Amino acid sequence: ARLVAKGFTQTYGVDYHDTFAHVGKMNTVKVLLSLAVNLDWTLRQFDIKNAFLHGELEEEVYMSLPPGYRVTGETGNVCKLKKALYELKESPRARFGRFTTAMKKFGYRQANTDHTLFIKHRVGKATLLIIYVDDMIVTGDDTVEIEDQLIHLVFM
Repeated sequence: ARLVAKGFTQTYGVDYHDTFAHVGKMNTVKVLLSLAVNLDWTLRQFDIKNAFLHGELEEEVYMSLPPGYRVTGETGNVCKLKKALYELKESPRARFGRFTTAMKKFGYRQANTDHTLFIKHRVGKATLLIIYVDDMIVTGDDTVEIEDQLIHLVFM
């Protein structure tokens, strides 16, 4: 079972102010794939499981209790969300904010041309990572950094 917010009931300007999608530019993805092939770099692609459940909400978001969940003797209870849920308008921004903070902590810098591209240079080697909603491509010639990064991302 999966708890999903009824994001379709959110009203623009009342419940949320803007939407956000962390989608890498297709040209950037093509350049990364071209670099990996032409420079014989390691190339990894993977799907982030439960991607939108990793975001910490900054806004106050309340929801009705899930169907079947009852507090005996009480009615009209709601719960305040601390973490993002699927279908909540704030979820993509919350998740990407946490991801960006973690990547910068690991020494990556965010590209100016595509905010979903993260780059790390280390001793003449490069590692590049791009995120496309809940998919990620990691490439570069620094195989040690790529393996370290994958371990960090698993435990993030």
